Amino acid sequence: MYDYIIVGAGSAGCVLANRLSADSTKRVALIEAGPKDKSPLIHMPLGIALLAKSKKLNWAFETEPQEHLNGRRLFWPRGKTLGGSSSINAMVYIRGHQADYDYWASQASSDVWGWDRMQALFKRMEDNHRFGVTEHHGQGGELSVSELKTVNPLSRDFVRAGGEFQIPYNGDFNGDSQEGLGLYQVTQKDGRRWSSAQAFLRGAEKRSNLEILADARVTRVVIDDKTATGVTLRQGTEYRQLRLNPGGEVILSGGAVNSPQLLLLSGIGDARALTKKGIPVVHHLPEVGKNMADHLDITLMHAANSRQPIGVAPSFLPRALGGLYAYLFHRRGFLTSNVAESGGFVKSTPDRDRPNVQFHFLPTYLRDHGRKISLGYGYTLHICDLLPKSRGYIGLKSPDPMDDPLIEPNYLSDPEDLETMIAAFKIGRRILDAPAMAAHSKYEVQPGKTVQSHDDIVAFIRENAETIYHPVGTCRMGADEGSVVDPELRVRGIARLRVVDASIMPRLVAGNTNAPTMAIAENASEIILGRVRVLDVSRIDADKRPVRRAS
Repeated sequence: MYDYIIVGAGSAGCVLANRLSADSTKRVALIEAGPKDKSPLIHMPLGIALLAKSKKLNWAFETEPQEHLNGRRLFWPRGKTLGGSSSINAMVYIRGHQADYDYWASQASSDVWGWDRMQALFKRMEDNHRFGVTEHHGQGGELSVSELKTVNPLSRDFVRAGGEFQIPYNGDFNGDSQEGLGLYQVTQKDGRRWSSAQAFLRGAEKRSNLEILADARVTRVVIDDKTATGVTLRQGTEYRQLRLNPGGEVILSGGAVNSPQLLLLSGIGDARALTKKGIPVVHHLPEVGKNMADHLDITLMHAANSRQPIGVAPSFLPRALGGLYAYLFHRRGFLTSNVAESGGFVKSTPDRDRPNVQFHFLPTYLRDHGRKISLGYGYTLHICDLLPKSRGYIGLKSPDPMDDPLIEPNYLSDPEDLETMIAAFKIGRRILDAPAMAAHSKYEVQPGKTVQSHDDIVAFIRENAETIYHPVGTCRMGADEGSVVDPELRVRGIARLRVVDASIMPRLVAGNTNAPTMAIAENASEIILGRVRVLDVSRIDADKRPVRRAS
């Protein structure tokens, strides 16, 4: 019997487990489908290059064939270990734009989800090694945010090339302005990955009232009379059930894919779709799984004319051995690289009111999410549309909880998204052609200089665009009756059940989603513990919603 059952030990779940188990009178269960985060590939930052191949630490999902991407199925890596995707991601620390959270507040009819509140939470959670305590940053929190220990010269030259193309330098993407190019800050500590598990679970896992169940797959939320009473799970070949104490809660933190899947398996979703899959309808909630948004990404690649990049070649062996020594004994060197060392934010067209394109520059080749080895020395530029209008959904392939869910992102279904990608592609190419980067180039590998016309660029995007791993929105939060969860993240129509993860975002943030997901959990824990009250707006007309201050 537990007071809180948290399903998913990812970016959000680890924060919740820490905060909710701080009260020693409350018993907390944290359930993770994957193993404990013991792999050295997790903790050594450059290990990210191999984590995409791991089927033990990675859900390794695939989408449905994408109509607007030449019918291709896209690979969707998601973390499957303590720390979730924060244990396999590129560690880039980005909060998003203030306007993102102002929109959340408008949807929640409460500034509990507005920028002022969320920025305060970001600062409270943060331990920023460079900026310390400032208007925009905090120090002393559990989440270590630092500069990269070692930066490849090409990453700095990418930033210089932006300046040659009239793109300003930005030394802090989480400061006064998001626009510009610069080096990313990362969630690392002493040259090692600082995942949500490292930050929030390590200090809490020894508490006697917190039970962590790894390698345990939740198959259903148990619901009696429209009230969550526990969960069923499979651990190995055995099935068991965890029950709630009176007044306890089940909290889904499986992310934008697994949380809606579990709601659907539990009979919460669109009644017609559930009936077709043979799942008894517990509660008709049509938006479960809908409203999914993701950042679609296209890459440019160049062969380098030197051995400065990180490469796979016999000539790299001495440097690799030196890098291993530097990492093991000094926590420095290229093995501390997050690979995506520099980048930034630009507008696809001058008339935009804020940046809508993000770059991630990698001083190495990266093909097929790192699943294909590219020999030699080169560099890669990732270019993504931050504010896509296309929307997709998560559904069920079958009623078997062991099956992967149906993933339909519906990329480029809105024609405006394609126009943004074309404009962003051209900007990225011009940066790589600027003198500071052209000095490193032997030739353009992808797409190659023969791709110049509008039609050629469109064809290249449709054949090569991929996710950059930021799906959200499938359990949308809102004050309206149609939303999946209310502003306190309670599932509508079901008592004692909440969703706390990236799936509740009403709209995708303009940036990487890891830090915002942790902040969502921090805010949710305050709400659950009664430290913040949100106005109950479930019966208020959406056109007449009041905006209340957090108390």
